[in-house]
Amino acid sequence: MDNLKTLIREVPDFPKPGILFYDITTLLKDPHGFRAVIDALKQHYRDAQVDTVLGIEARGFIFAPALAYALGAGFVPVRKPKKLPAECVSVSYALEYGNDSLEMHKDAIAHGHRVLIVDDLLATGGTAAAAASIVKSVGGTVAGIGFVIELTFLKGRERLAGYDVFSLLQYDK
Repeated sequence: MDNLKTLIREVPDFPKPGILFYDITTLLKDPHGFRAVIDALKQHYRDAQVDTVLGIEARGFIFAPALAYALGAGFVPVRKPKKLPAECVSVSYALEYGNDSLEMHKDAIAHGHRVLIVDDLLATGGTAAAAASIVKSVGGTVAGIGFVIELTFLKGRERLAGYDVFSLLQYDK
């Protein structure tokens, strides 16, 4: 999988000075790279009996539907507030500087469904933990939480203790 790192552009000082941004758009435009990501995620979760793949806005929307298709599962988006048209459940969570919220249609996940949460990046784990909370609030079971990239130095995996957390690529700094 480390060969996929050559397809990810590193952009220094974005979105602010001192931050190194891992840009996946260069991976996405490579058909072999994109396929390798979906195939590797599918391989890891092939026996997890996933009913639904939940994608976190916005870049989780890129990977989750393709993985749902590959696993023969449904896809559910989790969005920022006021983006979904029907009755929603929501969860608020703390960020480093402030708070944020996520919403999902109340009827998106049936009681007992096994849900795989997917996003592009694991940093501090706050957004993924919020997504897991919203799944559990409607009676779903978190079958796993998968990422393309993990920034291990931010220790987000610790915040997701107790879940099957999987990432394809790890960066130590």
